[in-house]
Order: sequence, then C-alpha cells, then structure tokens
Amino acid sequence: MVISFEELRHIKDALPHGSMEQIAAELHLDIDAVRNYFGAEHFESPEKIVDVHFEKGVGGGSVRLERTDILEAAQRILDSMSVQ
Repeated sequence: MVISFEELRHIKDALPHGSMEQIAAELHLDIDAVRNYFGAEHFESPEKIVDVHFEKGVGGGSVRLERTDILEAAQRILDSMSVQ
C-alpha cells in the first residue's frame, strides 16, 4: 500500500493520547515499532523497525507500507471516535 507521508502523519496526529500504546498492545508489538511506523525514528534495535519505506518528495513524499495492520488499527480507533 502506498500513501503520502502527509496522510500518514495526519492519521497519527488525529489519534487520541494513548493510541500508540493501545495499538502496540493489540498487535503484540513494541511501542517503538508503532511510533516508527508513523514516521518516528526510535531505532534502538533492528526488530523495532517495521516494514515501512519512505520516499522523499513533494509534500513529504510517499510511504510504502508492507504491512497494514498498524494502519488498520489506527483507523479503527478513529472510526470509533466518529461514532461516539
């Protein structure tokens, strides 16, 4: 899946406080792996780097996501907020 870096950051910024931890717990991932997915740079150990590839370009460039489960979990959180 390919989306713009701007779109990925917009999703991340729209998430309520504690969402990174919630996603990490739900998917049994390290919190830094989830943060890195959304563009952070917490590379303390190689297993914390998720299958995300950033391509520089206009408007922040594009992001190729090899796995979408983190994005899907974030979208579920946002969807649940809009229902309330």
